[in-house]
Amino acid sequence: MPANLPPQYFDAEKQFRMAKSPEAKIEALEAMLAIMPKHKGTDKLHADLRRKIAKISEEAEKKYATSRISFHIRKEGAGQVALVGLPNVGKSQLLAAVTEASPDIAEYPFTTRAPTIGMMRFENIQIQLVDTPPVAGRDARTWVNNIARNADLIAIIVDLSNQPVEQVEATFQELENMGIVPATNDAQDTTLGRRQRKMLIIGNKNDLENSSIGQSRLKSQYSARFPVMSISATEGNGLEDLKRGVFEALDIIRVHTKNPGTKPDLTDPVVLNRGGTVKNAAESVHKEFRSKLKYAVVWGSGKFDGQRVGQDHILQDGDIIELHI
Repeated sequence: MPANLPPQYFDAEKQFRMAKSPEAKIEALEAMLAIMPKHKGTDKLHADLRRKIAKISEEAEKKYATSRISFHIRKEGAGQVALVGLPNVGKSQLLAAVTEASPDIAEYPFTTRAPTIGMMRFENIQIQLVDTPPVAGRDARTWVNNIARNADLIAIIVDLSNQPVEQVEATFQELENMGIVPATNDAQDTTLGRRQRKMLIIGNKNDLENSSIGQSRLKSQYSARFPVMSISATEGNGLEDLKRGVFEALDIIRVHTKNPGTKPDLTDPVVLNRGGTVKNAAESVHKEFRSKLKYAVVWGSGKFDGQRVGQDHILQDGDIIELHI
């Protein structure tokens, strides 16, 4: 079957050949994947491009590992969230409030000069938070560009007491200058060099005067497009709601597995993207399960508890599944 590749694919291929840096090469390859039609005629090409991305990523990681600073943050936990914002919005204070990390915190701007990582617990999973240097800072393009492009979610942090809408717009502009834009539902939006990312907005410092006005403006301006949350990292206001909001914005689900005749392990769930199937869960447990799986028994999203379902059954958060091979 012919591949029938569109002209935009060959534009991206040209960009790949001209690219000098690993990031630019990967960016072009990912654009080629996004543009490529999906059918049997492109299966081999799809696999080839994936192998190229993996090889370039591995080579770049080895190179950075031998340099003074690594610009790659390895993902851990159920998802990676980049904390992004202007100076003095309280990103580091937020990280310290919801994780065990100890970032530098001060009233003067540009305290964060390199990323700080912390793990935030939400119920029975851990979510990785990465505090980045201010987007307006000298080091921002290096750090934020690499981290935000690869993160599962970008959390834009603003100070509710100081023109928060203007802060959001300034942050959006800085991200767009790096080629990072909010994710849309438009499958045709494959503009070369632009990386779409899920985003949410966190209004910090809701304990300060005029913060309620700022929060009202934020919700009015953005709540139709993004989750908008209100917290105080210093006072602890809204932090539990924040954790759930981040979990929901990641658009993931937790699935618990069990062996026949035993109780499920509710402490270490399989994490899948929303819309994940029994087949996806089986592959996450063990790569051989996908080919050997005969059926599964599900408690939660079935028509009744203990229902026997096929590999294409779509799972829901909190489901319990018993895999039969």
